[in-house]
Amino acid sequence: MSNHEQYMARCIELALKGAGTVAPNPMVGAVLVHESRVIGEGYHQQYGGPHAEVHCFNAVAEADEALVSESVIYVSLEPCAHFGKTPPCADLIVRKGVKKVVIGCRDPFEAVNGKGIERLRNAGIEVVEGVLETACLNLNKRFFTFHQKKRPYIILKWAQTADGKIAAASTERLLISNAYANTLVHRWRSEEAAILVGTNTALLDDPSLNNRLWTGPSPLRMVIDVNLRLPASLKLFTDGLPVVVFNAQKAAQEGAISFQKIAADQALLPQVLDYCYHNQVQSILVEGGAALLQSLINEEWYDEIRVITNTALQIGEGLAAPVATATTLYQEEQLLDNRIQYFYRNQ
Repeated sequence: MSNHEQYMARCIELALKGAGTVAPNPMVGAVLVHESRVIGEGYHQQYGGPHAEVHCFNAVAEADEALVSESVIYVSLEPCAHFGKTPPCADLIVRKGVKKVVIGCRDPFEAVNGKGIERLRNAGIEVVEGVLETACLNLNKRFFTFHQKKRPYIILKWAQTADGKIAAASTERLLISNAYANTLVHRWRSEEAAILVGTNTALLDDPSLNNRLWTGPSPLRMVIDVNLRLPASLKLFTDGLPVVVFNAQKAAQEGAISFQKIAADQALLPQVLDYCYHNQVQSILVEGGAALLQSLINEEWYDEIRVITNTALQIGEGLAAPVATATTLYQEEQLLDNRIQYFYRNQ
């Protein structure tokens, strides 16, 4: 690994600390290096707060301030060039007198997209692009998907038995995931902007769909209930946390419940995704049920699938798990009797 890659890897490590707290902004890390010595580090910590570059420069010790103009700053994402909730980071770098900037990847956001790099180069600063570019792109796959495809990044998740069932033949709830896998799922929830389920999952499982087992925020809960069949006694409607109900009956705000009316004679999923795009919901974790998951697979409205398989449990008769074939396994881990597999959709 080259020095450039080493420092960029550190930028990515720092950026990940902002997972779940910076959306709809991207996760970004920055490292300031003077002659092979790191003199400042920072990452974007909170939406609306200072960006990574600001934290990085602020972390420089007073004794090292004179070295800033002789240093190289590494940033996982192209520095912004526009006034948003904070001033442009490209201008800050120019003011600090830094002579060289190493960037992981460009920012596809329309207000940036090359403009930050152009501003740096116009100021006479040397810019190196594309260091660990694939890793930096993957870091903000939600942000990039949202701005390039005009829809949220969609993760499908389900738990299945060793013989490929996600529910028993009876209405009795089937416990498939163990405690370790359940904790992992709550971590996933903390990392996504929203969580989506269908009518039957909400009715039969009565889930809370919040994050209780991991540090970080809970996602926005969303449920599809076209004909408003769900009873008001469900946890989703009584715990006081925000929930969006996609339905064909009414548009209303009733306490924490937002009823979003959709057209029953039009395709359902594009309407849900359109709502997410216009409300800055950059990612969705879809937790069921089988019909909703299979619909998303069939329409290719997904980016990633995560499957938890209880390798010690077989039930014979039951509800079959969704089937997806155009995927690539990119990660696998074992938590006792639970195997967790991560797939990307083949593009």
